[in-house]
This record gives sequence, structure tokens and C-alpha cells, in this order.
Amino acid sequence: MSPAITMAAGEASEHRTLIITLFAVFVAATLVITVWAGRQTKDAADFYAGGRQFTGFQNGLAVSGDYMSAASFLGIAGAIALFGYDGFLYSIGFLVAWLVALLLVAEPLRNSGRYTMGDVLAYRMRQRPVRTAAGTSTIVVSIFYLLAQMAGAGVLVSLLLGITSDGGKIGIVALVGVLMIVYVTIGGMKGTTWVQMVKAVLLIAGALLLTFMVLAKFHFNVSDLLGKAADNSGKGAAFLEPGLKYGATGTSKLDFLSLGIALVLGTAGLPHILIRFYTVPTAKAARKSVLWAIGLIGAFYLMTLALGFGAAALIKPDEIIASNKSGNTAAPLLALHLGGVDSNWGAILLATISAVAFATILAVVAGLTLASSSSFAHDIYANVIKKGQATEKQEINAARYATVGIGAVSIVLGALARDLNVAGLVALAFAVAASANLPTILYSLFWKRFTTAGALWSIYGGLVTAVGLVLFSPVVSGKETSMFPGVDFHWFPLENPGIISIPVGFLLGVVGTLLSKEAPDAAKYAELEVRSLTGTGAH
Repeated sequence: MSPAITMAAGEASEHRTLIITLFAVFVAATLVITVWAGRQTKDAADFYAGGRQFTGFQNGLAVSGDYMSAASFLGIAGAIALFGYDGFLYSIGFLVAWLVALLLVAEPLRNSGRYTMGDVLAYRMRQRPVRTAAGTSTIVVSIFYLLAQMAGAGVLVSLLLGITSDGGKIGIVALVGVLMIVYVTIGGMKGTTWVQMVKAVLLIAGALLLTFMVLAKFHFNVSDLLGKAADNSGKGAAFLEPGLKYGATGTSKLDFLSLGIALVLGTAGLPHILIRFYTVPTAKAARKSVLWAIGLIGAFYLMTLALGFGAAALIKPDEIIASNKSGNTAAPLLALHLGGVDSNWGAILLATISAVAFATILAVVAGLTLASSSSFAHDIYANVIKKGQATEKQEINAARYATVGIGAVSIVLGALARDLNVAGLVALAFAVAASANLPTILYSLFWKRFTTAGALWSIYGGLVTAVGLVLFSPVVSGKETSMFPGVDFHWFPLENPGIISIPVGFLLGVVGTLLSKEAPDAAKYAELEVRSLTGTGAH
């Protein structure tokens, strides 16, 4: 174990009480908010959409809280610390993706649906098959995204509490899973939204503090910071140029292109982001919330530059890798170094930043779990199994049971994915969302001829292609950093399936529609078009 990691573990053990107290305060505060919000959750609109009472600014804060996940904070900082310029490509992709969400789906979706993506699709198509497909896709995408958060939690708390055993890390993943189940079952959308707002403020404040300290260390001279990072990385000038991670071979260049497509198109298909637009009372507030989110998220992703290159400048790469193979602990270790490795301030800063990151994880997993359990209860249980005859109480109870089931699956898969880079895991969720959800949403909103068969071909085809390629890619087997490093059954060379699966999703939507004998309902499409563009008749 490297000296900095040993020191980090030593500092952590010396200040174990402080660290546990800080974590306990964060968890207790969020639980209080959740219980308070839970008492105000009276009906389905409250549980799924927070009663549509949040302002544009509040929802913008919550959206940014939902979006700036463990991947943003831990994964991107780690990717930049280890791969320089190529690591920053994640930041650019995540930010540019917001423009696609704003221009294409934010307002039409808010105007067209009630609680889930399935509402929009079912508006002009056969309810049961389309809702089943939408529910299935939402749950799969959410579980992929949950994997990243669980892996981040395991890494983070293990570093702080000095836990090195696999059993201990799995225990931490289980603890996060239990907490997220509590948040969603008690608080619903109201509790989740308030937790995300608080967490967004904490995360931006934490990133701002670290950015200021990094820049102050280099007398606010960015050129010095980058030069030191390049020298310390052992890669020299190549660290600041494209090609360190993506570009050594033709395959890695293709992988980068695949990653870029998935990041830019994925946000507009992410279920936990899409349902955020239902929490505001008007389309205008939906637009305003996305604009606030762009400002907050943009500022945050600029700060990831300082965090990543700061970690590269101040910590040796082998020390970061010794703590976590994929670099997920770069940001907490940077906090320790900035405060002083052998000082009380170092320990306090490490504990504070890690507690903020942990709060980030809890808030995001709550949002993801809510999206998937809502889709199960509203789309599959209420409209498919109960054929629209379920009471609101039955529907909310079904959502709570689904939360427990999804939580259990996430705990098991999160334990397996604990050593993978969390930014890479999130990129996979983006690829699946862009392959299965985005084509269907866009065709439903903007293509008059689109039919139920087209929707089913697009969702299931995109989903199966994306997940299938991931299963047989280096993410799962064949590499030291794979989910199963000891075996090799991969035949797909890329880590990101988007370059194949996204065009397949779009193409299958067209093929399914053209092959089906179903006549599209022109009147329903006209009604949906007016509603999506003007908000007339929206819930």
C-alpha cells in the first residue's frame, strides 16, 4: 500500500469518531427531511411528482442534484487524474447532453405525460404492450445507473473507515441499498427532491472549496497547475493531449466515438431525469428548471478540471491506483493532501468531502429507485396487471414493494461492480437509455406514422442490443479492471456499445413501424402534438 493511502487510512483511524459523526449527521439530516416530506405525501401526484409544487429554480437545483452523481464527482476526477485530457471528455459529454435534453424533450415531455415515460408513449398507442416495454426499459437503465452509485459508495466508505476486505465493501453497498429503500418508501418524490436540493448545494460548495484550494496552491496560475500535473503523471506533455486513453489504437478511437454519442444522446432518455420535469406546475417552469440546471451543472463540470488535474499534480498516479484501480478515490485523496496529509485539517477535509460525496450517492440512488419503482407501479402494475383498475393506494404500495425488489437487485450487482470506474459505469447507463428510450420518445413526439409495433421494436431491440454488447465486452470480462477479471468470454472489442446499439434502436423503430399493418391514430397524434407544443390540456 502506498504511503499516502497508508496515511489516509491512518488519518481515518485516528479521526474515526469525527468521520462517523459527520456521516451520521448527513444521513440523519436527510432522513429527517424524508420523514417530514413523507407526512405530506397524500396521493399519487405527491408520491410520483411531488404534488407539482416545485418552482423552476427548486427543480433546477434538484435536477442538477440528480445529475451530478458519484460518477461526476468521483469518476470524472479519477479519470482526469489518471488520463488527463481524455478523462475530461466525460465532463464535456455530460454537459453537452443537457442541450439535447433542453431542445428536444424537456418541454414536450412535461406537457404530454403525467408521471412516467410510459404515459407519453401510451397516449397514442396500445397501452399494455407499450407500458410493459417502457417499464422494463426504465428499470434496466436505472439498475445500470445504480451500479455506478453503489460502486462509488463502497469505494468511498472503505477508504474512510480503512475497510480493505471484500466482505466489508459489500456490507457498505448493502447499507446504501437499505438507506435508499427507506428514502423512497417513506418520502416519495417530495422527500427525494428536497434531499437532492440539499445535496446539490453541499456538492457545489465542496467542489468550490477544493477548486479554490487547488488554484490557491498554484497561485491561481492554471498553466502551472497543468504543467505540474503533466510532470507528476509521468506521461509528460502527452497527459495534456488527446489519445492517452482513447487513441492508442483504432479500437480505442472507435470506443471514444461510441462513448461520445452515448453521453450526448443518453441524458434525454434517462428515466430519473425525465420524471423530474413532471414536478413543476407549468411548461415555462420546466424550461426554467433546465436553464438553472445547465448553469449549475456547467459550473460544476468546469470545477472537475481543477479537481482532476489537482489530484494529478499533487498525488502520484500509483498512489491513486493503489487506493482504487479505476481512480475513484482521487477527489477524497486530493482533499486529504490539500488539508495536509498528517494534519487534523487533512482528516477533517477528507471526512467532509467524503461525507458530501456519500450524500450525493444517497440522493442519486433515491432518484433512480423512485424512477424505476414508479414505472413498475404506474405502467406495469396499475395499467397492465390491473388494467387501469388499481386504486391510488394500491399503486403507491406497489411502488414501495418494487423499491425493495430493485434495491435488492442493485445491492447484489453493486457488490460485483465495486472495482469498476463509476464514470464508465454511468456511460453504460447512458448508452442503454439512448438506445432504448430516446428513439421511442422522439418518434412518439415527432413522427405521425409511428406505431405500437415500432415502439416495441425500438425499445426491446435497443435494450437487448445495448445490454447484450455490454455483457460480451471488456467491461464484464477479459481485463484486470473487468467485473469478472478471472475469466474471458468477451468478443465485442469496445467498452461502450452506443455506436452500434443507438443506430439499431432508431433503425428498428422505423422497420417495426413500416412492417406493421396497424394504422396510426391521426387524431390522437394531432392532439399529442398540440399538447406537447403548447401545454394545452396538460395535467
